[in-house]
Amino acid sequence: MTPATETRTHTVTRPDGRTVSADEVGATDDPGAPVVVLLHSAPGSRALDPDPAATTGAGIRLLTVDRPGYGGSTALPAAVLPDLPTQADDVIAVLDHLGVAEVAVAGWSHGGRVAAALAARHPDRVRAVAIVGTPSPDDLSWIPEEQQAMLEPLRAEPLTATARLAAILEEAGDDPADGGGPADDGLGFIAGPADEALLADPAVRQRVLAMLAGAFAQGAIGCAADVVADQIAPWGFDPRSIGAPVHLVYSEDDPVAPHHGDWWEARLVAATRHTVDGVGHLLVISEWGRILAALRP
Repeated sequence: MTPATETRTHTVTRPDGRTVSADEVGATDDPGAPVVVLLHSAPGSRALDPDPAATTGAGIRLLTVDRPGYGGSTALPAAVLPDLPTQADDVIAVLDHLGVAEVAVAGWSHGGRVAAALAARHPDRVRAVAIVGTPSPDDLSWIPEEQQAMLEPLRAEPLTATARLAAILEEAGDDPADGGGPADDGLGFIAGPADEALLADPAVRQRVLAMLAGAFAQGAIGCAADVVADQIAPWGFDPRSIGAPVHLVYSEDDPVAPHHGDWWEARLVAATRHTVDGVGHLLVISEWGRILAALRP
């Protein structure tokens, strides 16, 4: 049976008036427990502990943070271009609010890009990184061609790209046949055939659906902002500058990023590659215990 853990929710106000929401689970009453930050997928939200039993067994405090436009975090103003540095600095604001000096960070899917930005921009705060099923920026083969074609006109007017893309995503979500979205459970965005065994577990499915409910609580604006931050805005950091050890976790059966670890491995100074099979893009769930072991102080 999965152990019940208390969830503490924190709200942090940024200088621009936005609020950032974060959840804390695990060893919440132990100020000396190691802190691990999990940065969610796109779409995603803070409402995911991949494997509560593994989290509890590791004796950590797990922090999960909503990016702008997801869950309880305010979307960026329309005149502000979403980017990875902003997403990373929001995490630092949460750490400062909680008085946490140093963390290990695990980034799943788009969250891996944010984890990399966090480690590059704040090397004194990040002791280890796990990049889990994160696509490379220059291989879009996993995105349907018609969706790739939408990006070029959006690049011409970057400040309007988020709102325009959110409208497109929400319109597509009106028809479940279009691959998932706010109108259905959204699983088509993040799960593939190799994830069916995981999702057959009612507890796992419930956790994933709770995360997706938070992802679309404000519509598709958070997901659109992530696409813009990755594909339209400058990244604002160089992965080669990351000095912390990085663990790359990929699955050969992931329909999104089966071999994208090659790109990251070629650009990271201290990278260790872990490759699994038999699971798709939800590998953060099946591999969570191993990820925490790799990030252990």
